[in-house]
Amino acid sequence: MASPTTDLLAWLVVGLFASGSLLATVDRRAGRAVSVAAWVVFAGFWAVLVPHFAFVAQSAIEGVAAAVAVPGCLYAGYLLARGRDSLFVLTRAVAVMGLVYLPFLTVTGLREWLILTVAQQTEWGINLLGYHPERITGHGEFESLFVFRRHGLVNTTRIVLMCTGIGSMTIFAGLIAAVDAPLTRKLQAAAVSIPVIWVLNIVRNVFIAVAFGDQWFQWLHGPADALFALKGPEMASFYVADRVLAQSASVVVLVAILWLVVKYLPELLVVVEDVLYILTRREYDLASAFDVDLPETDPVVAD
Repeated sequence: MASPTTDLLAWLVVGLFASGSLLATVDRRAGRAVSVAAWVVFAGFWAVLVPHFAFVAQSAIEGVAAAVAVPGCLYAGYLLARGRDSLFVLTRAVAVMGLVYLPFLTVTGLREWLILTVAQQTEWGINLLGYHPERITGHGEFESLFVFRRHGLVNTTRIVLMCTGIGSMTIFAGLIAAVDAPLTRKLQAAAVSIPVIWVLNIVRNVFIAVAFGDQWFQWLHGPADALFALKGPEMASFYVADRVLAQSASVVVLVAILWLVVKYLPELLVVVEDVLYILTRREYDLASAFDVDLPETDPVVAD
């Protein structure tokens, strides 16, 4: 997914979000202007990625999410420009997400360490199930390969940056860091989200590698080929395991983790309400639904 163009655009987006968040603490008007610009550029970033997710990665979930993000980001910028100051919290969250994620995307040493660590733990899980594929590290762009030789086929599963769960973990890191709440509750929220995502991501990698290597879903070759235009019949198991089952389960799991995090950080309901409003154009009172009291203003961006 990464390229010099997307890397540069990503750093520009993060720089704008971080600058807007910092400026808002001393000058709300200036912070608002920079933050609105950040949301507009962020829309452009997702627009660039839509073709990759839809046609290269052939991921319906990621493709649709990127496509929805384009008007969503533009509308967030519009709402912030019109005075919806609660969106400063989401702006800070995106800034933190980018500052955590981009070093892993662009710094070779960090990326290699993360991929190698996840690959080693994934291999342990695969071995636990009784499979012992060959693992090759450092093939081309840094990655780890699991090579299965079964049923007369040689099937290879790659562990790359997107397989490490770093994207989901940075989302929660950004949300937790952005809200104004006591450090103790933030640490509790981090404890019930980030380690859980790490472990479940290893389970996900093991499932995909073994399902593809052992051809668990080959019987679904016909429907899979109709959906994904497979390069070979053996790819059915990979696409069903990854693009259909794993990605669908990930959405459900992330929503469940968010629900747990909100138990410790009800302040996050403001962010959830803003996201729901952007998506549906309807106001929600989640604080009443969860029976919690929230501050009426955001002290970080107060005049």
